Amino acid sequence: MEKDQYRPETNAVRIQTEKTWQMEHSTPLFLTSSFTYDSAEEMRATFADETDNNIYTRFSNPNVDEFVQKVCALEGAEAGFATASGMSAVFASFMALMNAGDHLVSASSIFGSTHTIITKFLPKWGIEYSYFDINKPETVEALIKPNTKMIFVETPSNPGLEIVDLSVLAAIANKHNVILNVDNCFATPVLQRPIETGAHIVTHSATKWMDGQGRVLGGVVVGRKDLIKEVHTFCRSTGPAMSPFNAWVLSKSLETLHIRMARHSESALALAKALENNPHISWVKYPMLESHPQHAIAKKQMSAGGGIVCFELKGGLQSGTRFLDALKMLTLTANLGDSRSIASHPASTTHAKLTDAERAQVGITPGMIRISVGLENAQDILEDILQALEQSK
Repeated sequence: MEKDQYRPETNAVRIQTEKTWQMEHSTPLFLTSSFTYDSAEEMRATFADETDNNIYTRFSNPNVDEFVQKVCALEGAEAGFATASGMSAVFASFMALMNAGDHLVSASSIFGSTHTIITKFLPKWGIEYSYFDINKPETVEALIKPNTKMIFVETPSNPGLEIVDLSVLAAIANKHNVILNVDNCFATPVLQRPIETGAHIVTHSATKWMDGQGRVLGGVVVGRKDLIKEVHTFCRSTGPAMSPFNAWVLSKSLETLHIRMARHSESALALAKALENNPHISWVKYPMLESHPQHAIAKKQMSAGGGIVCFELKGGLQSGTRFLDALKMLTLTANLGDSRSIASHPASTTHAKLTDAERAQVGITPGMIRISVGLENAQDILEDILQALEQSK
């Protein structure tokens, strides 16, 4: 079998920077800010883009290139650029591809920091926005204007796990010649490949499931080559570059992403089913539960449900506080996608800067708890949550 015929999980392991003269088995760290040339002519040709030589680690680096190549292989993308964090990836995907006078159509169910960029900063630079209800994708087309440049969506959304049919959005985007930008952080390319469904670019916080152990920050934008060229130009000049060390860690992490996501998804589904009829909970949301409003869509475009489970405590905010304080094993932190299970309260953490009305609009209720299901024994995770629920009354 030729290398270009390898399946995605094999590419995640086997894509590797060309060996040095040391003939190492594992890619070494290239901790250098710049790169050298053997002659003035070679240096001139490199700066004139006549060679593929590296210039400066803010532009490119062997460790970063290896990570990007792997993500492109996993997502089925033509090109990509890695950034210092997930939010710098989202920001770059907006600023590189939209200009003053353009219009963005976005789902309202998005991460709190993304909401801040869209509502506070984009208008400063003359970029308009309109929000749509992610549960009503049929309303998107009515929001399209002559100056609309992009449709942006998270699916599953953070933190409410809403699902949108990407094929519907892709049809609208192609009809009106606008860019479909999908944040695929929660699903990862292991469980969902938006480009196959018609997305033009895909953004990730590599800090989450891609790393998988809460060690480093990182982001990546992948997609159509002409669009990524604009992202590369923007990032090369503004500087949100991923460090070689973080890229080296993340490239290694991708080697186990398929195995980890299978385990996260299996344990999360078992947890969601076990909590569905708990007397202390009003509702449980997980994409592969039949009770999920978009369960049919999730089954169509995702191979598994991922590692996030959300539920609403009947006692609201006070019960939520008691629940978190009663946990003995689960970690309290705003991160997710770790090998260790994590519990968080979105209303007071990741989405605290939204108003009560804005949180209600995107389904974030006072008693909502978000669980990032880790790699511990699934029964241990469940037992810790059950004992905390008993003390949440």
